[in-house]
Amino acid sequence: MMNSDRIAKLFSDCKAEGRSAFVAYVCACDPDFDRSLEVCRSLIKEGVDILELGVPFSDPLADGLTNQLAAQRALEAGCTQEDVFRLVREIRTFSEIPIVFYTYYNLIFSQGIENYARKSKEAGVDGLLTLDLPPEEADELLDACKESELANIFIIAPTTPKERIVKIAKRASGFLYYVSREGVTGERDDLAGDLDERVAAIRKHTDLPLVVGFGISSAQQVFEVAKVADGVVVGSALVNCIPQNLESTPKMLAAIEQKTRALVGGLTAA
Repeated sequence: MMNSDRIAKLFSDCKAEGRSAFVAYVCACDPDFDRSLEVCRSLIKEGVDILELGVPFSDPLADGLTNQLAAQRALEAGCTQEDVFRLVREIRTFSEIPIVFYTYYNLIFSQGIENYARKSKEAGVDGLLTLDLPPEEADELLDACKESELANIFIIAPTTPKERIVKIAKRASGFLYYVSREGVTGERDDLAGDLDERVAAIRKHTDLPLVVGFGISSAQQVFEVAKVADGVVVGSALVNCIPQNLESTPKMLAAIEQKTRALVGGLTAA
């Protein structure tokens, strides 16, 4: 199956089922390779639709403390980029879930853009979300991803002006990621009050699926976002289950599964 087809098929299936997709973020190789693979297996088992894998980086400027510490744990465990590709290959032995890398441009550029895209494709990655690469400067990566049939996911923020939304939408593929709040990743107690208006304004300029993330941490918030978006992204609320249970892998996996089950249940809960 062509990589980008997994994403398109997933959103098509969700639309046919009348629901939003659940996108789960975890950092690859957190807290180490073997346990990270089991975490991913648990997420998939509990009904996650898209797996967003953070690529560990020493300077994750878009991430809040939870995800910074996750990257630090992975790097301290010795995680390399080759391990991240290997993790995807292992997941591909038991799942066809769409997988997106949440990464930074330096990690791509330093390995050679075409080489990185090709290796991502070969491992079984479906798309790249490059946090710090503006679409206006992404020509090389866009070309390489097109060649390797990888989706390019771009972020739209609350502060993005309308004319720039149009530019971003034209260059994106797979889906668009709307950051519902300014600032960095992390759990929040409430949602942005004008979310439905913001989403409606973006939809005027694109037919791509639109997912919403940053700060979503409860089943009720998942439900509220699912009413207006094609997908709901949860990260920190899941990642937090890892450091709280480092002493026991069974407890860690049980915590991840319980949290995921509750959050996925928010897609249809009242």
